[in-house]
Amino acid sequence: MAKVLIPLAQGCEELEAVTLIDLFRRAGIEVISAGLDAEPVKASRGVVLVPDTTLDQVHDQAFDLIVLPGGLPGTERLNKDPRIKALVQRMAAAGKYVAAICAAPSVLGNAGLLQGRKATSYPGVLEKMALSGVTILDNTPVVTDGRIVTSRGPGTALLFALDLIEKLVGEAKRLEVAKGLLSDPHTGHPA
Repeated sequence: MAKVLIPLAQGCEELEAVTLIDLFRRAGIEVISAGLDAEPVKASRGVVLVPDTTLDQVHDQAFDLIVLPGGLPGTERLNKDPRIKALVQRMAAAGKYVAAICAAPSVLGNAGLLQGRKATSYPGVLEKMALSGVTILDNTPVVTDGRIVTSRGPGTALLFALDLIEKLVGEAKRLEVAKGLLSDPHTGHPA
């Protein structure tokens, strides 16, 4: 069974976090949401999320994918946490999938994982970083370059999750999950 880690920082974007957790679980993927601390996570719009565990409890476990939800100030907290940088670098070095959405691709940029790659983010986030060697695709909802996957924001979270499901467990599962959501499996729009 595929295993996914979703770190949840205070101030994360709840729509992205919950969409990812929900769709992965619908696909039969083991998902562990891990708070940066032991407190419930107050997300960017005030929704309170209760992570499954803390990052300290799971950072040494093996995962097939790590996904960083965006949002502010959640992304800033992810960027400041050395455990997150070490995790994404370790996963990339091991050939595992590393994904981020909204403002969170900046975390991958700061960890050196976007060098020589194509990526996307919430408008302006990667552009402000002025990363050399990164091709920013502004009008693409989900960008895959090798095993690095990035996406634009809350409105692309469904398609982002479906793309990641296909990468982990195949196209048939992507189609099954999308059908249950009454969603077009390739656009994320209502079917």
